[in-house]
Amino acid sequence: MSPILILAAALGGAIGSAARYIVGVSASRLFNTTFPWATLIINVSGSALMGALVALILIRWDVSQATRIFLTVGVCGGFTTFSTFSLEAYSLFEKGSPAAAIIYMIASAVLSIASIALAMYAVRSLH
Repeated sequence: MSPILILAAALGGAIGSAARYIVGVSASRLFNTTFPWATLIINVSGSALMGALVALILIRWDVSQATRIFLTVGVCGGFTTFSTFSLEAYSLFEKGSPAAAIIYMIASAVLSIASIALAMYAVRSLH
């Protein structure tokens, strides 16, 4: 574990976290509902970004380990919000909305995994 790799993760995380905040606030204003649309959008788009970046790194980009960590662990890790997802799913249950909680959990899991698969397929098909 080198200081350069830690710095790469930290700098990427700062960028990802700032992007998460901007997207989260914008989505919350746009949808104006108690359903956690912002987190769903962040998780799905972050998963798509992760899939595209990993595919590009594997098949096209010859980048350093620090760059890979900056992009994946840092930017994508700072942007996606799985811990927030967990809290929001629990809160929906706690507020007496089990159907919304279940829909939210299933949609988050299925759409995030599908986003990675589709993004990786799209990038690989360009190669």
